[in-house]
Amino acid sequence: MTDYSKCKLTRFPTPVLEQRAEAIAEINDDIRRLADRMIDLMVETQGVGFAAPQAGVNLRMFVVSLDSSRDSAKVYINPDIEVSGPMVSHEEGCLSLPGIYSQIQRHAKCKVTATDLDGNRFTEDAEGLLARAFQHEYDHLEGTMIKDRMSRPAKIKARRRLKQLLDAYHQTDAAS
Repeated sequence: MTDYSKCKLTRFPTPVLEQRAEAIAEINDDIRRLADRMIDLMVETQGVGFAAPQAGVNLRMFVVSLDSSRDSAKVYINPDIEVSGPMVSHEEGCLSLPGIYSQIQRHAKCKVTATDLDGNRFTEDAEGLLARAFQHEYDHLEGTMIKDRMSRPAKIKARRRLKQLLDAYHQTDAAS
């Protein structure tokens, strides 16, 4: 049994955030507890989505709730995504990159096929903010962050904040 109750928000440059997450082989009580903790973290931070790597767990699962509430939160296990429609630019931030916001190009629509906590496969079509949230969270499962999708000028603008996050990580790491 893995204790996921102590999972917390993981920030850049924690290595798990830049690795491709592993598929979940079995949906069991540990996975249900992890999903529950991820929903708690999403609600606490007022995010619209949260991926397992953001909790420091290298598994292919994310949760989404456009109103940042537990009641509307939905769990997506081992998702596949199919993007469509034109590319649309919109400002995004990321809980794992606090203080960094940038215009990010994403497809206007997508279709996600995933498994729920009962082991049922389902498909969901999305556009607008939901499509953007799906693509953002799916990126986390692929080891991609918004810093990787930012334009060159935006990366230059964010350089100081990224260095602050790196320095804070290394200070915490050295203190452990």
